[in-house]
Amino acid sequence: MEDFSINEMLGMQKTLQEKYKDIWEPISPEVGKNKLLWMIGEIGEVIDIVKKHSGEKACENPELRKQLTEEMADVLMYYNDVLLCYGITAEELKQSYAEKFERNMKRW
Repeated sequence: MEDFSINEMLGMQKTLQEKYKDIWEPISPEVGKNKLLWMIGEIGEVIDIVKKHSGEKACENPELRKQLTEEMADVLMYYNDVLLCYGITAEELKQSYAEKFERNMKRW
């Protein structure tokens, strides 16, 4: 399987947003806060799996691994919604990530 790019995820999330535009909150900077809160809730579900079953079991047990992966996908979906809410492009994210990486490489 090829790498899964931010642009692909953003495109898929835009498709979901368009399909459910009459049901879901619209994508806008004002809604970004709500999307962040929903994302934190999904992160909590990831943490619950690891906390209840241990990280090792979550990696090795196929059923737990599937649950963990699905919850991580939920986190990424909200993450991409946040990017859309604030109009952050994959290129901007890559630039900031690379700059942060370089700073961290020199940090300690």
